[in-house]
Amino acid sequence: MTVPTRTALVTGASAGIGATFARTLAAEGLDLVLVARRKDRLDELAQELTDAHGVRCEVLAADLSDPGAPRAIMAFVEDRGLVVDVLVNNAGMSGSTAFAETPWDSLAAELQVMVTAVTELTHLVVPGMKQRRWGRIVNLSSLAAFAPPGESLLYTGIKSYVLDMSQALDMELKPFGVHVTALCPGFTHSEFHQTMGSAEAASALPSVLWQEPEAVVRAGWASVNAGKPVCVPGLVNKVLSHGMRPVPFRLQYVLGRTFNPFKH
Repeated sequence: MTVPTRTALVTGASAGIGATFARTLAAEGLDLVLVARRKDRLDELAQELTDAHGVRCEVLAADLSDPGAPRAIMAFVEDRGLVVDVLVNNAGMSGSTAFAETPWDSLAAELQVMVTAVTELTHLVVPGMKQRRWGRIVNLSSLAAFAPPGESLLYTGIKSYVLDMSQALDMELKPFGVHVTALCPGFTHSEFHQTMGSAEAASALPSVLWQEPEAVVRAGWASVNAGKPVCVPGLVNKVLSHGMRPVPFRLQYVLGRTFNPFKH
C-alpha cells in the first residue's frame, strides 16, 4: 500500500529558521507550502527544493499581520487539494522602540503575527490532524520566554504565551497522535536582528551564545517527533533556561496536566 506524501506548512519560510525547516522537511520527502512576504525568495527556495528532492512546493506571498491571512492561507492549501500534516509557525518580528512611542498599528502587527496568527493557524489545522490521528506542530517561542520581562518590549510576554499555549495544546492533542512543541532558541544566526535593527547590539555578544539555524531546526524537529512539548536547543541555552526559571519546564508540564481545575 502506498503511503501518501505528507505536507508541511511553514510560515516565515523565506530565510533563517523557516527556510532551514523547509530544507530539512523537503530532505525527508515532505511536500511544502511556503509562506512569507517575499515571493521572490520563496520562488527561489521552492525551485531549489524541487530540484534537490523532487518534492512539491507551493508558494504563497502573505503578510501575517493581516488578520485575514490565516484563513487565506488555508483556502490556498485547500484549493490545491492539500492537507496540513506539519505546521511550523515560524514567522516573527519584534519592536525596538519604547511602548509609549510606538504607533498602535506596529504593536497590533506584532501581536497579530506572533499571537493571533499562530493561534488561528493552529486552530485551523488541528481538526484535520485529529481526524487523521497524526500531526506535528512546531511553534517558535524563544529563550526569552524564560527571561524576566524586557523594558518596553512585548516580545518576552508574547513568547511566554507561545510557550504556555504549545504545552497546553500538546496535553490535549497527544492522545490523538498530534504533537505540539514550543521551540525556544536563543541567539541564532539569521536576518532577524538586521530586520529588527538590533544587529549591532547582537554582534557584541559572546560567540558561545550563538547557534546556527541548522542546529536549532534539527533539535526542534527531533523533539516534536519524540513528543517533547518544549525544546530548548543547545547546552548553553538549556543551562540559561533552567537558571531563569526555578521550576523546570518538565515539572511545570506535569503539574499543569495533573492539577488543572478546568479540565473536562
